[in-house]
Amino acid sequence: MVPALKRSGVVSVDATEGEFHENTGLECKVLPLWAAQDVVGHPLNLAKKEYATLQRLVEAVMAPGWKHRGGRVTPAGLIGTRTGRAAATDRLALLLLVLEARETGRVRQCGGTVDTKRGRAAATVARMLGCTAAAGERVLERLEDRELVLRVRLKTGSGMPNRSRLMVPAVAAAHGRTVADDVQEGRAQAPEPDFSDPDVAAGPSGSTETETDSQVSGVPVTDVTGVADPDVAAALHTDHPHLVTPVVDLSLSGGFSGEGRGADGGRPERAGAGEDQAVDGETAVAGTGSLVAGGGPLRGEKPKESSVDERVGQRTAGAGAGAGGRPKAAGWEKAQQQRRVGLPADLRLRVALGSVSWLWERLSGWQQDQVEAAAKAELAQLAGLGVAPGGTPRLLADRLTDRLAETGGEAMVAKPFPWLIRRGLPQRSACSHRKCDDGVRLDTGEDCENCGNVIHLRRAWRARIGADIDRELPGLGDDERRRVLEERLRERAAIEAEDLAWRQEQARVERARRDAAHAAHAAAAEQAEHERQVAAAADAVRQALACEDCGRGRAVGLCEACDHRRQTEVLIGEAGLLAAAGVADLSEVGSIAAAVAGARTAIGDSIAAAWREFLEITDVAALEADPEAAADAYAYTAFQSAQQAVGEFQDNALAMLGRTEEAEAEAQRAYKTEQGRHWFKHNPTGADAVAAATKAAGTARERTAECLLAARLEQLREQRAASTEQAAAAPWTDRLPELAARALDGDTAGAVIA
Repeated sequence: MVPALKRSGVVSVDATEGEFHENTGLECKVLPLWAAQDVVGHPLNLAKKEYATLQRLVEAVMAPGWKHRGGRVTPAGLIGTRTGRAAATDRLALLLLVLEARETGRVRQCGGTVDTKRGRAAATVARMLGCTAAAGERVLERLEDRELVLRVRLKTGSGMPNRSRLMVPAVAAAHGRTVADDVQEGRAQAPEPDFSDPDVAAGPSGSTETETDSQVSGVPVTDVTGVADPDVAAALHTDHPHLVTPVVDLSLSGGFSGEGRGADGGRPERAGAGEDQAVDGETAVAGTGSLVAGGGPLRGEKPKESSVDERVGQRTAGAGAGAGGRPKAAGWEKAQQQRRVGLPADLRLRVALGSVSWLWERLSGWQQDQVEAAAKAELAQLAGLGVAPGGTPRLLADRLTDRLAETGGEAMVAKPFPWLIRRGLPQRSACSHRKCDDGVRLDTGEDCENCGNVIHLRRAWRARIGADIDRELPGLGDDERRRVLEERLRERAAIEAEDLAWRQEQARVERARRDAAHAAHAAAAEQAEHERQVAAAADAVRQALACEDCGRGRAVGLCEACDHRRQTEVLIGEAGLLAAAGVADLSEVGSIAAAVAGARTAIGDSIAAAWREFLEITDVAALEADPEAAADAYAYTAFQSAQQAVGEFQDNALAMLGRTEEAEAEAQRAYKTEQGRHWFKHNPTGADAVAAATKAAGTARERTAECLLAARLEQLREQRAASTEQAAAAPWTDRLPELAARALDGDTAGAVIA
């Protein structure tokens, strides 16, 4: 039951789970009742005691019966034990009959022409349920079989059949009466001279033509062409309230108490829609006592006095309050005074709401604001679906026109505000396509192809299931085959509903995953932007730093000249190591120092030569005018010279190491190995064999020289690191003479420039 309630959209169910994820309780919210709260004039806006009364009435009619934890037992209602097919219809019919019944248990029956085969009682039940008279008769027969309702046929003095009565014995018993107290009537009263009472027997007609118009109901409920019921007289008119004599001027009403209702022959949307009666000598209109029909009998409301000719236009106002009704909300009269008679000033809204201008005039000021906001939202939604902005008002106006045609016209709209908000303005998708509205594509105006596909699939499934039934259960009768077919179709519909719910859940999960991914991407982008801003701020701070060596401002901590000078020192040290690795004996410190000094001197000479060449092609006066530019140029020249010298020293070192004994031995082994290949064994001294062996020997010699150079450089770096640690540990008195003898780069640059 809980999944069915959730799928219906009428009740929202929240379950509380226990330790093992089982449902330990349910919290159900009836959405229509929740939405009706604080809505003045809404038939479901009841007080707590009125809800309690309604609940007790519903339990007395259809409660299944249950036992409480405390041991108290709630007995089953009148029709609570009814289960199976059409049980819900029978429960609803009995509830409506109980609400319509008087204290005597009698239910006022509908007036007008009804189906002669069914009777007036069946037509009354049919109008309450909004179904055909045949279906109403079947419901009535099932209720009679359970002795919940009675159809009592009275007798005339001559013994001929008189009018019939529809009774609910339980209602009469609840008021201390019995059905027999109300039906002991031997004859009917004589009719008035100018009117033909539908409850009296048909008498001889004095003329074939009547002076008054035909008194028939404007809302017949019948399966075939309606004719007079054999239980009633020939001249029929709407029946009047019990024990009230109608006083109506023929010149005003034409002898028809139901005049001015605005019915167009369609079936009413609610039971008792045609039961409005005049209750006094003026033109006041009384609503039916049914909760379904009007303002709600449990609230004790009665319609306000209004003209019969203005009955339809003021139905909503009549249901709002009355002598016995609830006091109006504060500010209601002010809201009514502030309403706008004309449509909104916005041209788009005037076009969209032009087809319901009469309903607009019947709204209060607050309701007009709500309808205007809803119309704007629908126009925005249509524009978001791909409809041209200029065509959205006309499209919304066509939608309202079609919905009015379905209802039967503006006169059939009893409550304009709920109709506009819930039925007229919202989009109704006949399929899963987001641009479908009642089977029509909003963007193209053509029939929705997806709806056609859905119908085709349903027909295909129906044909397939029918073929399966014919194959599996041959020889079934038409009724039994139809029953089995409907059961299997319902099972198929349930499977499709479960599949749709699963796909919707998967779509929600996928949408949540995409939203999470988008959120993570946005967070990552925000973090990256933050880091970029932090880095930019740090770079701006670093750009403002002065040079660590020379103190030049805004040098990013180290100016270009000092940076080149540092790199030049590193390259000179690397060149000294390469020179020592190629020629020096690593076991002798003096030999290493001599090689390093020779490399430094050679690089210094190459730097001086390069600087002289630069001065020859450069304007010396411009350099002297800008000392910083001259220092940068000299530092860059020294860096380029040192970089070139490192490459030369590396080549020399490899060449020297390639002539060592280790390299020669490796070359000889590679030569012999290549010469001894099996493809050279028949001619090892041939030209191809010698060439391949020579190439292999050269490659082996180069690899050996590279390995020797790497090993010797590693050994030299370790020795230099050790000597540096010893020098750092030596006292300043021992280190100062050596530092004083070292030439400064700045002084050398200045001397060269001078």
